Amino acid sequence: MSHKAERAALVTAYRTLLAEGLIVGSAGNVSVRIEDGLLITPSAVPAAEMEPADIAVVPFDGEATGRPSSEWRFHRDLFLARPDLKAVVHTHSPNATAIATLRKPIPASHYMVAMAGGKEIPLAPYATFGTQALSEAICATMARVNACLLSNHGVVAAGVNLAKAMDLAREVELLASVYRMALAAGEPVILPDDEMDRVLDAFKDYGR
Repeated sequence: MSHKAERAALVTAYRTLLAEGLIVGSAGNVSVRIEDGLLITPSAVPAAEMEPADIAVVPFDGEATGRPSSEWRFHRDLFLARPDLKAVVHTHSPNATAIATLRKPIPASHYMVAMAGGKEIPLAPYATFGTQALSEAICATMARVNACLLSNHGVVAAGVNLAKAMDLAREVELLASVYRMALAAGEPVILPDDEMDRVLDAFKDYGR
């Protein structure tokens, strides 16, 4: 199958990330699940020059077609580990990346961290980009949540479709911005676990 619509959607998503300031240059990458594998944005192709034909195919078992992003490995492994996920977005959005360089998760300073499925946006340990070690760190950190910060690197957000993954990537950046401003002004008050339990329970039907 050519997956024409999915290829076009990935190009649009990548250009949107650039326009919204969540990536710069040719950093970051976006993928969607297909039968027996995934489609992913290509390596080192600027958004303005990217075309649907540039989108690479990475099978779950076999050789890639095209020139996939250098981060293809964690996209593949996340899809294998989490059958519920259909799209993955990786950004270097500035506020979230700033928090990641502090080696901090984003705590429940705002209840909307629950949008990712947990009581915080957790932090994955540092590993060199594109490596199996990074993939393992991300998969372990996102075993029960749909987003995480990458130490000294950036953000991964995922969802049941591309729109949900994009929205979550935006939300992580907003939460990071709020948390960063709060840290600059003082010590943010963190919502207690029992309140976050209520929020998470309410989020089960959020948006339906």
